[in-house]
Amino acid sequence: MSGGRTRSREPRGPLPAGPLNRREVAERLRQRAARVQLDVSGQLLEQLLSYVELLHRWNARVNLTSLDAGDDGLDRLIVEPLAAARHVGSPAPRVIDIGSGGGSPAIPLRLALPGGSLLMVEAKARKAAFLREAVRHLGLADTVVEARRFEELAGRPSLQGAFDLLTLRAVRVDATVLCGLQTFLRGGADLFLFAGPRGDAPPAAVELPLVPHATHPLVPSLRSRLMVLRKAPADP
Repeated sequence: MSGGRTRSREPRGPLPAGPLNRREVAERLRQRAARVQLDVSGQLLEQLLSYVELLHRWNARVNLTSLDAGDDGLDRLIVEPLAAARHVGSPAPRVIDIGSGGGSPAIPLRLALPGGSLLMVEAKARKAAFLREAVRHLGLADTVVEARRFEELAGRPSLQGAFDLLTLRAVRVDATVLCGLQTFLRGGADLFLFAGPRGDAPPAAVELPLVPHATHPLVPSLRSRLMVLRKAPADP
């Protein structure tokens, strides 16, 4: 008999097509989060599990995300937003998420930062319907879904300069798009771009009032990054 310690095996492989084993998914989430020095437990873990279960059920009818890809899917959809939450300056941020799709990064980030508010913008009706169901199912207060393109909202006076943080993933950006997005942010607020190892980068010349502020690693196994642009404060 070997005298060495037996390693505990991490669950691997894609999530099953049928009902999820809640205990197994919880263990996967804890282990994946621990890889980036995050402790996921208590109420946050329960809420994340409820979100994953809802997403899994809807994925059977509507192609929302790559969740069923297994650990990489959990890393991208859940762990990345939790890691990004460490870089949010405001303890109770007013957040707007553009192209919200299946709710990541917006919903895990909202669960990690329970104060403040969230506006999710998703033009596709079926995805917007899922987001509204997720808001109801998770009991997310001060959370609204707008089923329209962000360009239609940019001219709304009540939304101009109204947010502390804008989050963005899987939306193609150029100087024109960034110029439109910055109108939602107050001076000194941040724009978070969730990016992979290649592509998804902002234009080489980001134009004022946005300025490059920082780049943070998120999940090393995915070589994912969080690129932060900051809106320059208005002149006094």
